[in-house]
Amino acid sequence: MQDKNTYLNVKDHSVSGERFDLVYNQEFDMLETYPQPSPEKLPNYYQSEDYISHTDSKRNLFEKAYHFVKSISLKRKLKLINSVASDGKSLLDVGCGTGDFLQFALKNSWEVVGIEPNEKARSYANQKTNNSVFDSDYLLNLNAQSFDVITLWHVLEHLPDLNEYLTVLENLLKQNGTLIIAVPNYKSFDANHYKEFWAAYDVPRHLWHFSKTSISKLVAKHQMTVTKVLPMKFDAFYVSLLSEKYKNSTMNPLKAFWIGCRSNIAASRSKEYSSHIYIINKTKT
Repeated sequence: MQDKNTYLNVKDHSVSGERFDLVYNQEFDMLETYPQPSPEKLPNYYQSEDYISHTDSKRNLFEKAYHFVKSISLKRKLKLINSVASDGKSLLDVGCGTGDFLQFALKNSWEVVGIEPNEKARSYANQKTNNSVFDSDYLLNLNAQSFDVITLWHVLEHLPDLNEYLTVLENLLKQNGTLIIAVPNYKSFDANHYKEFWAAYDVPRHLWHFSKTSISKLVAKHQMTVTKVLPMKFDAFYVSLLSEKYKNSTMNPLKAFWIGCRSNIAASRSKEYSSHIYIINKTKT
């Protein structure tokens, strides 16, 4: 680690109640969760009915808002992968959760493979995708240069060994293929507003916290280049909704909506949205 400066001390609000430091990495302009749980203990921090991407439930306002946004996002995601696919329609979705995006792509003539380490979420996903979803180890069984599009929707921040995974993903991507990565942005207005209560820190499940510089530098190490950055404007609203709960012990929809609006207005000038989608291609030689 290049720099030992602690940026924030943050609580795990959703599972353990433990506290973790966010340590600034000067080389990559990113934050690293410290200490990071061992690979053996990390799955324990996902053992909660409140971990939203592993459930299809709609029990409260936040879950209903999440699934409403997800339903809108599915169409936008499909439009995006259709726009970048050049030679074919083979899709790998890493960290696919309960499989809604894969199901939507499958119904729209894509050949799909999903990776999901959580057994319960994987079971839901396989019911929707004709058993096209596998555990993480299956990545190593896939053929090199076999996918036109590889997507990680809010997944990269969960992966313990960034360089190892990026090496694998670059190898699986066709020469003219596209890697799409969506991650939160710790430099956004809502992150700065909520500070240690910002829900998108989500320690220790989020091991890394990225800026635009971080992603560009990380993929450059693996012969890839960021070719476009897109905003995820809805993220500011539902992240603010959960952040309000962490900060004030109650969801305040009006306050969260106001902060979400302020975040997107600020980002229209700074280009620092709550989350970004990165369009990434192999570097031309």
